[in-house]
Amino acid sequence: MKALTWHGSGDIRCETVDDPVIQDDRDAIIKVTSCAICGSDLHLYGGFVPGMHAGDVMGHETMGEVVEVGRGNSKLKIGDRVVVPFTISCGECRQCKWGQFSLCERSNPAGAEQAKQIGYPTAGLFGYSEMYGRFPGGQAQYLRVPYADVGPIVVPDGLSDEQVLFLSDIFPTGYMAAENCDIKQGQTVAVFGCGPVGLFAIKSAFLLGAERVIAIDTVPERLALARASGAETLDYADDDLQERILAITNGLGPDAVIEAVGMESHGAGGVLETLQTKLTSTERPYALSQAILACRPGGTVSLPGVFVGPAVPAPLGAVVGKGLTLKTGQTHVQRYLEPLLNLIVEGKIDPSFLITHRIGLEEGPEAYKTFRDKADGCVKVVIRPNG
Repeated sequence: MKALTWHGSGDIRCETVDDPVIQDDRDAIIKVTSCAICGSDLHLYGGFVPGMHAGDVMGHETMGEVVEVGRGNSKLKIGDRVVVPFTISCGECRQCKWGQFSLCERSNPAGAEQAKQIGYPTAGLFGYSEMYGRFPGGQAQYLRVPYADVGPIVVPDGLSDEQVLFLSDIFPTGYMAAENCDIKQGQTVAVFGCGPVGLFAIKSAFLLGAERVIAIDTVPERLALARASGAETLDYADDDLQERILAITNGLGPDAVIEAVGMESHGAGGVLETLQTKLTSTERPYALSQAILACRPGGTVSLPGVFVGPAVPAPLGAVVGKGLTLKTGQTHVQRYLEPLLNLIVEGKIDPSFLITHRIGLEEGPEAYKTFRDKADGCVKVVIRPNG
């Protein structure tokens, strides 16, 4: 089959790889009908995530048609259209039973090595380095789905791929980021970073009762989509950004802040590349520091953004001094699939609003560059690997 594979920083290739096969009775194989390039894929593309190997298949936002099912999987049948969560979760360990699927204790075959770095294992992820299990990703014609009796959700008739594809990651990620803010009716939420996750965080904040959302970015296309979603917008390049935030909130500040930037390896025009062009021994914490600064005393800072490595400096003095609550974590996608699918079915949100580019698999390497450089108005790329 054809797949997009990693071969080093800035080197994504479309090449032939082995077809996936059933390895466990709970597995399923899907023919990928749609997949997408995620902002966190750019961290891999930029070479900022250790543990990638030449030839690793990329991608973790995937859906398709079931073409083979393991003998122990009674949930799925051949022909089902399914969306696949980027988190691989067993459904049986204590974390899964608590609904904390991204913290699954069993699904990551590299869990013992991961625990040496962070103390405990967490869930395996599709297409995301040795640390998360080195599972082949879904930017391919076919995908093996482990624990397929737990993860995938069957798509009802009448919904297009583009309406449901983002249930695999960015819609639940933005929603969980907003949910972590514990939003009360009438509150104000600020969102740093108006990429796909930030845009879904904006939509979700309004769905959860926010009266105002302040969106902070500098890319015109992203800011336009944020305004179309109902947000007020600010440019992070303003030297007096904090003063601007205070001015439009009558000096009170936002009740919660979502930092949807993370490590930000998005190339020219990204928040952090404006200030620092190369990684130092610590990661680039500009947006995190700004989010902590912007949040009102007693508020919440929600971090859906990706950080990798042990050394991420943050102004903890401000966190403690202002009595802030920090909420973080990989998304517990399986927890959100059914309720968010219902929102789509009910017409309360159409997740396809941010798609700007639709391509075939062969165009993937160039699309990575376009997405990284924020060129050609690119906000979100959807790939159809099988035409």
